[in-house]
Amino acid sequence: MKSGQVTIKDIAKELNISCSTVSRALKDFPGISPTTRKAVVALADKYNYRPNAIALSLRNQKTNIIGVVIPETVHFFFSTVISGIEDEAMKEGYNVMICQSNERYEREADSIDALMGARVDGLLVSISRETSDLKHLEKVVAEGTPMVFFDRLVEGMNASSVIVDDYQGAYDAVEHLIKIGCKHIVHLAGPDNLIICRKRKEGYLSALEDYEITFDESYIVECRFGEELEAEKAINDLLKSGKTIDGVFASNDMAGLGAISAIKKANIKIPEEIAVVGFSNWQFSSLVNPSLSSISQPGYEMGREAAKLILEEINAKEPGKRQVKILDTELIVRDSSNRQ
Repeated sequence: MKSGQVTIKDIAKELNISCSTVSRALKDFPGISPTTRKAVVALADKYNYRPNAIALSLRNQKTNIIGVVIPETVHFFFSTVISGIEDEAMKEGYNVMICQSNERYEREADSIDALMGARVDGLLVSISRETSDLKHLEKVVAEGTPMVFFDRLVEGMNASSVIVDDYQGAYDAVEHLIKIGCKHIVHLAGPDNLIICRKRKEGYLSALEDYEITFDESYIVECRFGEELEAEKAINDLLKSGKTIDGVFASNDMAGLGAISAIKKANIKIPEEIAVVGFSNWQFSSLVNPSLSSISQPGYEMGREAAKLILEEINAKEPGKRQVKILDTELIVRDSSNRQ
């Protein structure tokens, strides 16, 4: 027997039978004698025969693989999303192929091209912070491959989505800051091209309006998503300018961590003088000093719901109505905003 991966043809040649006989014996079809079936299975086991997945996919026009594109695997939230996707997909007999964009548009586009080249049955995508050109995503829809967005909603795309209620989560965070006495609240905003960041900004503004707190445009500072040092510099610059600050709502936990760092370096007490709330509830949020209050997102549930949607679309005989599923968030109060 030759070295390398063994094929049905190799087994047939060694046993001096036809390839179709070997195939039927391996699938336990009727009409194959017990002796032949036993010989085929024994030889297949001996040489660790595995079916050719590519050949099967070409024959069946399915690979039973779902492609996933995420901004970054180190993000605790996205790792929980992946767990939910994998558990739901594997339960239905599907495998998952994961690519990360590292928050870069070009890498996202290349990853989607690679997954499409691998003939995945469907795509689950969370776009990068750089993505504004949607041509690579529009191409997927045009080719008829099912695609579902998760976490980061994409406007103008004919595709289903699973998101959290970013507006309400942000509103809850700012309302909490107001109720503990904050009146001069800075918002460390994410990039405006991401809908989740715009929704979080809207929640911030609505809470200020509802509680009749005067809005100061200089209190909104845009930072690249997940950039701790940019957030630290933003708070440091505001403190040096003499602005009165008694609260910070960060659009993500890394920005919240940057805010805490700047406040501590300025020898300002947290939360007595400035309280801080982040968004996402990363694993480190409970480990830093002071521990960071944050808006918790149901990552595992999001992954499961996204996988259910894509499997539903993959198995549908005809394209159905696009769906948007919105999941609730929860405010987790920790030391950074716990004024007792």
